[in-house]
Amino acid sequence: MPLALHGGTPVRTEPLPTSLDSSGRILGRAEQEAVERVIASGVLWRVTGTEVAALETEFAALLGTAHAVASTSGTSALHLAVAAVNPEPGDEVIVPPVTDFGTVIAVLACNAVPVFADVDPVTGCLTPESVAAKITSRTRAVIAVHLFGGPAPIGELVELCRPRGITVIEDCAQAYLTVPHGGTGYAGTRGDIGCFSLQQTKHITAGDGGLTVTDDPELARRMRLFADKGWPRDTGERTHLFLGLNYRMTELVGAVARVQLTRLGEIVAARRAVAARLTKELDGLAGLRLPSPEEISRHSFWLYPVLLDPELVGTDNADFGAALLAEGIPASAGYLDRPVYLTPAMAERRTYGISGFPIDGRHYAKGDCPVAEDMIERTLVVLQCNERYSDQDVDDIITALRRVHAHFAHFAHLAG
Repeated sequence: MPLALHGGTPVRTEPLPTSLDSSGRILGRAEQEAVERVIASGVLWRVTGTEVAALETEFAALLGTAHAVASTSGTSALHLAVAAVNPEPGDEVIVPPVTDFGTVIAVLACNAVPVFADVDPVTGCLTPESVAAKITSRTRAVIAVHLFGGPAPIGELVELCRPRGITVIEDCAQAYLTVPHGGTGYAGTRGDIGCFSLQQTKHITAGDGGLTVTDDPELARRMRLFADKGWPRDTGERTHLFLGLNYRMTELVGAVARVQLTRLGEIVAARRAVAARLTKELDGLAGLRLPSPEEISRHSFWLYPVLLDPELVGTDNADFGAALLAEGIPASAGYLDRPVYLTPAMAERRTYGISGFPIDGRHYAKGDCPVAEDMIERTLVVLQCNERYSDQDVDDIITALRRVHAHFAHFAHLAG
């Protein structure tokens, strides 16, 4: 049967459940009642409310950390984390090139310099070797992103950085209940600070919102102050101890997030079940690298990653992803259009006016991180993953992947 891309009948014509609307979100009467409770109280801001404080307590307890600090978005959670490190202008923070731009915004907003280190060709996460090669006397922090819900080697990064006085920040926006290798505990608890997002497409959502966690009371206090204009409300003073912003989460967001938090375990379990079935049914397709059963137990599957060997598959990720899309299966080739350092904001230094500060004099260019570039341009395809996929939904994904793989593999065989 010809591919839909070439005029054939698509595997699927009905949209799959998506986190962008109610088809792929678990939101119900409990969230409605939480919002109604806040409205009835008349207290919608966190300063005199109770919902956000309760969310912080409950989230810290879930992860087993001493402190959690709520904010307005995943990006603000990262900004709190970098601000807690308190870098001097021009200090450096090592980041991966395959990540949402929010990771880098947090660095630039603190007048620090993002330094990009290359990634593992399978996970897309930073490696200890790539980070070690980028450390200088001005390195203040490393932000390790647990990409798509897959664990970065956080234990090894901590071993590398902690003796050098370098703070390790975990970007867990895509990684609720992810379990890194070695030691115990979830992603976000192994480094110095963990950062989470409540944005619409994340595992749990309140529309937007952020949470940071730490065991360090000084870092926690500095983050709380930074999120509230540097205002030490607990002392009764109306003063501002340092430059901070207003990143206060509202009580409405906090109330919804508290309910969503009770659903988190079932959401991650359902996504792992989808991933396990995909891996089992697609195992053995030449040139496709899928998450292994052991990896599935640690991964939380914000997305389901597939790595191509273009020579064996017979095409690169762009054509493979386009063919899947035509079959009605949401897929993205490379996840990003380009590494973060090649976006105009970085490559053309579009920051503060025309100053280019704090990256004036820095040059970000193609070739800086060749492994990341190869993943984006040739090998990586990511599929949407959702807790509300039915057995039929997963069947359709499997059918489409087999069809697309068979088509390209056939022509690769003929060419060979």
